[in-house]
Amino acid sequence: MTPIRSVTIAALASAVLATTLTGCQFGAAEQDTSPIVIAVDLELSGSAAPVGKAYQRALELKVDQLNGSGALGARKIELKVKDNRSDASESLRNIGDFSNDSQVSAIIMGGCNECAVGAARTINEKKIPTIALASSSAVAAPVADRRYLFKLAPNAADSAAALTTELRRRGIRKVTVLNSDDSYGREGLDVLRREFDKTNIKLLSDQSVKTTDTDVRQQVATLAARNAEAMVVWTPPEQAMLAAGAAETAGFTGSLFFDASAAGELFLGAASRSAERATLIFTQTMVIDDVIATTPAKAARRQWFQDYTARFGGYNGFSSFAADAVQLIADAELRADGEPGRAGRDGLRNVLETSQMDGLSGPIRMTPDNHSGLMPQALTTLVARGGRWRLAG
Repeated sequence: MTPIRSVTIAALASAVLATTLTGCQFGAAEQDTSPIVIAVDLELSGSAAPVGKAYQRALELKVDQLNGSGALGARKIELKVKDNRSDASESLRNIGDFSNDSQVSAIIMGGCNECAVGAARTINEKKIPTIALASSSAVAAPVADRRYLFKLAPNAADSAAALTTELRRRGIRKVTVLNSDDSYGREGLDVLRREFDKTNIKLLSDQSVKTTDTDVRQQVATLAARNAEAMVVWTPPEQAMLAAGAAETAGFTGSLFFDASAAGELFLGAASRSAERATLIFTQTMVIDDVIATTPAKAARRQWFQDYTARFGGYNGFSSFAADAVQLIADAELRADGEPGRAGRDGLRNVLETSQMDGLSGPIRMTPDNHSGLMPQALTTLVARGGRWRLAG
């Protein structure tokens, strides 16, 4: 919600006096027309390109909506987008260029964990507010070393807790895990082990895959041979679908459980048959058309789902994080103290650090002690049914 800008007593008195003397109507203050420039570092080519392009579509749609809504007054958001080619070194160069551009108010980074973690020092030194869409806890912690870096994505600990709760509810006690060999995948395996240790769930075996791997059959076959009741897949979306197919080929008859990082397109396409036994932990936005819009927040999520699908012919679960990042920056820019029309990067950072909103992804709360904004309540249980994701139950 756009705050009403304060008017100084002196300015108000002068305006009233001028109106009295001239008989003219009290006029509005001159409107701020300066652009809000947001730089964007995305994986538009390379191994993570499908998710990066989904983020780009979401960013462009959200900016069009905000610019056309009048919520920013006479101001408009402008995006400056660069491709990091799914490479942390290229991403760091982009961040350096963006931070040296005085027109840029803030940066949005994509889902590359290594890119965000690798750029953390530069972001802090350059003092440029940055929201990363990556999931690793190292993106936003420790806060002392991440004062200008925030993240909007499901947290590994929250996802693991929700997965474990669902496994227990179904009475599953023997599990294997396939995880990506990156910071988020390794973190996922660690937090799953901790959650399982609190219960009677036994981890029989685990296998890792590189994020660039396009063949996961060997690892999945190894896990399938353990005859577990469930296989947890903690990988990016494309590999999760490959794993579902490989599990079917290997004769695995147990259940598949996907972490939030495995979310992607709403419709499962060629993987629909093999993924029919899958359960996904993700945000409600993915299946908001299954939810009755009983609150303004749910109504906004439903409208976003409809607008995205109308423009792009399908839906991607990650889109809401990108849209929420734009909204957070726009709100912070308007709220921040500073010169009229330009809050300044420090002012923007200070507001971001205390931001709260019921976003398209779910409830978001930033605090000085926690720069990872997505609340655990945002996660829910989805199931694959009829070739697409549906709300469980």
